[in-house]
Amino acid sequence: MKKFSFIAMLLALMLFIAACGSDEGSNSGGEGSGSEGGGEGETYTVGIDTTYPPFEFEVDGEYTGIDIDLITAIAENQGFDIEFNAMDFGGIIPAMQAGQLDVAIAGMSITEERKEIVDFSDPYFEAGISLVVAEDNTDISSLEDLDGKTVVVKSGTTGAEFAREHQDKHGYEITQLDDSPAMFQEVANGNADVLFEDYPVIAYAIAESNLDLKIVGDRLTGDEYGIAVLKGENADLLEKINAGLQELRDSGEYDEILNKYIAE
Repeated sequence: MKKFSFIAMLLALMLFIAACGSDEGSNSGGEGSGSEGGGEGETYTVGIDTTYPPFEFEVDGEYTGIDIDLITAIAENQGFDIEFNAMDFGGIIPAMQAGQLDVAIAGMSITEERKEIVDFSDPYFEAGISLVVAEDNTDISSLEDLDGKTVVVKSGTTGAEFAREHQDKHGYEITQLDDSPAMFQEVANGNADVLFEDYPVIAYAIAESNLDLKIVGDRLTGDEYGIAVLKGENADLLEKINAGLQELRDSGEYDEILNKYIAE
C-alpha cells in the first residue's frame, strides 16, 4: 500500500513538472519570436506636424496625408506598431533628444545640420523651396526683388534656414511663425511680402484651399525628405524603415500613396 502511494505521488510530481515545463516553453517561445524578429510587435512613437498638408493633416479628427499613410504602411510591412504624437515642427527634434519620440516623419528635409542629431532613412520625396507671394503681387519674381521686403517662414524648417542664409545678401526682414496656415495668411493679408515654403506643400494648399497666393520663379533648392531616428539609436528600426520603404516602392504601393494626394 505504501509502495503504491509512493508511486502515485511520484507520477503526480512528474506530471506537475511536465506541465510547468510546457508553460515555460510556451512563454519563452512567444518572447523569443519577438526578439528574433528584430523588434516585431514593438510600438514606436512617431512625431508628426499636422499643419503640413498634403503630408500630414487632420480630417474629422483623424490623421491623414502622405507621411501618415507611408509610415503606417511601412510599420504594417515590417511588423511593428506606431503611435502618433502631433506637435509643432520646431519641437520634433528636441522631443527626440528628450526621449519622447522614436521616429520623426514630418516632411523633414535631409540636411547636414540635422544629420549631426538624427539618422535619416533613404530619401522618400524630392521637394525644394519655392518663393510665394500674394496673387496680385507683380513686383516680386525672384530673390533679387526682396530688398527691403518682409519674408515670413516657418520655425525650424529649411525655409527658415534658407531665409537666414540669404538675408544679408538680399536685404529683407524675417518673421518666423509656428505653422504653415498662419504663414500663408500673413502674405495673403498683406502683413508680409513673401514666404518660403516647400513646393509640394504650397502647391497643394493653393489648389485645395483657393489661397490668394501664387508661386513665382524656379525652386530655390532641391531638398529631399527623410524619416528620422535619433543619431546612434534605433539602428534596427531604421533598417526596417528602409526595407519597408523599398518594398513599398517595389510593390507600387508607394506610388499609390503619392497619387492619392498629389495629382500628376
